[in-house]
Amino acid sequence: MVKEEMLNKKVWAVVGATPNKEKYGYKIWKKLLDHGYETYGINPNYDFIDNKKVYSNLKEVPKKVEVIDLVVPPKISLNVLEEAKELGIDYIWFQPGTYNDGVIEKAKDLGFKILYDDCVLATLIELEEK
Repeated sequence: MVKEEMLNKKVWAVVGATPNKEKYGYKIWKKLLDHGYETYGINPNYDFIDNKKVYSNLKEVPKKVEVIDLVVPPKISLNVLEEAKELGIDYIWFQPGTYNDGVIEKAKDLGFKILYDDCVLATLIELEEK
């Protein structure tokens, strides 16, 4: 199953990471780090979150990203798909609210392995409780 495949990958990028601790862009980024994932924040509006470097785009990340977790509006998600394809990234996890039919259709057309009916934050919290 795609979800298990994604959770077994160790290098993640959170597109839409933010220093605002109330927002999902922060909570997801932090939770992935807490679970031992090598996690890169992507957001052109910030240089650092909690003293960790944040990148303007996926191309700047110094390592090959295995999974992208999107925490941005559908319009931005659509733009990220092209960049992800260029970089040869296979897995994209769409958080609720980050996609519409057009975005999902394009992701499928480009051949990504995708998940869009689940939340990585809820999934990781569930794992903690087991």
